[in-house]
Amino acid sequence: MPAETLFAPTAAEQAVIQTLPLFEMMRMRAATTARRHPVLGFASQDRGATLRWVNQFTHTHRRLGPEDREVVSPNNDTVYSNAWLDLSEGPVVIDTPDMGERYWTLGLLDAWTNPFAYVGRRTTGSRAQRTLVHGPSWRGTVPEGITQTIAAPGDDVWIIGRILVDDDGPDAQQVRGLQSAMRLVRPDGSDAAMRVDTWIDGRDTRVPSPAPYRSIVDAALQRNPPPPEEPLSWPPAPDALARALPAVYDRLRTGGQPHDLGGGWAIPVVVRTHWGGDHLTRARIARNFIGALGIDEAMYPTAEVDAHGAPLDGARRYELRFAPGAGPKVGAFWSLTMYRRSDCLFVANPIHRYSIGDRTPGLCHDADGSLAIRLQADDPGPGFNWLPAPQGEPFYVVLRLYQPHADHLERRFAYPPIRPL
Repeated sequence: MPAETLFAPTAAEQAVIQTLPLFEMMRMRAATTARRHPVLGFASQDRGATLRWVNQFTHTHRRLGPEDREVVSPNNDTVYSNAWLDLSEGPVVIDTPDMGERYWTLGLLDAWTNPFAYVGRRTTGSRAQRTLVHGPSWRGTVPEGITQTIAAPGDDVWIIGRILVDDDGPDAQQVRGLQSAMRLVRPDGSDAAMRVDTWIDGRDTRVPSPAPYRSIVDAALQRNPPPPEEPLSWPPAPDALARALPAVYDRLRTGGQPHDLGGGWAIPVVVRTHWGGDHLTRARIARNFIGALGIDEAMYPTAEVDAHGAPLDGARRYELRFAPGAGPKVGAFWSLTMYRRSDCLFVANPIHRYSIGDRTPGLCHDADGSLAIRLQADDPGPGFNWLPAPQGEPFYVVLRLYQPHADHLERRFAYPPIRPL
């Protein structure tokens, strides 16, 4: 049942629900695009200007830790590569090197937050490849040497890339070399970088005022029209829009429940390639979890309570036990990550461990093959798989499943509850 059936929005509220993903994507474009190009220099010498470079990769070169506070609930498995494509002046080619055996993905999101395409280990393999991405108006000829072609539904595309890193030393350096080899070029091989006005201060995450919301949505709609099956009544009257914006944004912050998986586990985001007609969930994800990729690529079951429904707390000790042969089923890898409830960030600890999973060195299995993970603030001693919890503070954990098998995708997997000791 679409989420809209749970309440009756006004016409103006429905228009905001439908267009909010466009506005939030434009806000993210402003926040995550680069002011400086390595060769062409700054998009503007005025630090207050909203000019930025698009069709250019930016990368993080190390895994995030407890000192990093910009992103909530970050992962501790991969480094990120980020780019925004502007296809209004023609196609862009994504050049990627041979990635070897490691997990990697570039997820492509349209301006409506649909994760409509991927380049990477699961979908296109890990060989060196050249991917041509074009907008809806392009009618050219695909040049020789292109590995695959992706037709984007609009002119704006967000690329969110993740590359697996095994350590912060030699492997991180190797991955840095792979990132440096990733390029965005025109079909003739020239640099695709463009200077664009992003229209907005992307750092401002407050409820937008009616005038800038209207102007940004108007501009984004020109470049990224809704699909024919999604009728849109836009714009509302100015006074109706002024009332609808705070009402919708407040509902998106407080309403909605994640999908229950049993055992105290739930998953907040379930999408594959398109949100379809569930505009309210699409808007909620755009506001609270923007950038979510499809569950075929990764799933993030989350536990905030123990086997008895009590909130997880670092004042207690817990165990998560996977029975023999009943561990997570994935095509790539899995990890369990610990976060403080107070700020949704990693927990600093003496062993510098923020996640544990099938790639953790020294992982111990019981004699019968079961796998037990201790979640507690104090060191349980040798012979235990320890994921440190915050001392005396509430926490939650996220089970990250990269390339999950059908048992997870079809919700047949029995997630074991976290039991207090």
